[in-house]
Amino acid sequence: MLETTLTGKCYVVDGDTIRIGKVSLRLAGIDAPELEHPWGKKAKWELVKLCKGQVITAEIEPEMSYDRVVATCYLPDGRDLSAEMVRIGLALDWPKFSGGKYSHLEPEGVRKKHWKAAARQRGHMHVFNK
Repeated sequence: MLETTLTGKCYVVDGDTIRIGKVSLRLAGIDAPELEHPWGKKAKWELVKLCKGQVITAEIEPEMSYDRVVATCYLPDGRDLSAEMVRIGLALDWPKFSGGKYSHLEPEGVRKKHWKAAARQRGHMHVFNK
């Protein structure tokens, strides 16, 4: 069983996954675009900027997500990485897991923007051109 808190410098995998040591951690309560999606690389690099040189404190949640441990992760100044990613519009609140904790931080229109970008990538843009 993992400790309930991990601290250390992190490696950013994508916009909602970091690694501290050998442990992959999914940021709790949010969903960021995958790397191959529009916005995916931007989300990753914004998270890299937030975490660069910082010691992250990860509070491990009891449930797993796919093969990853879920954690609420904090910067040394107390900011929650999930909240920061939602606030800058590069992740969405995931109510099923967050209970809506981050929804008030979502910028106006961000869901539509992410949804349109993902649909455009899948080739369904004609749906929006009405």
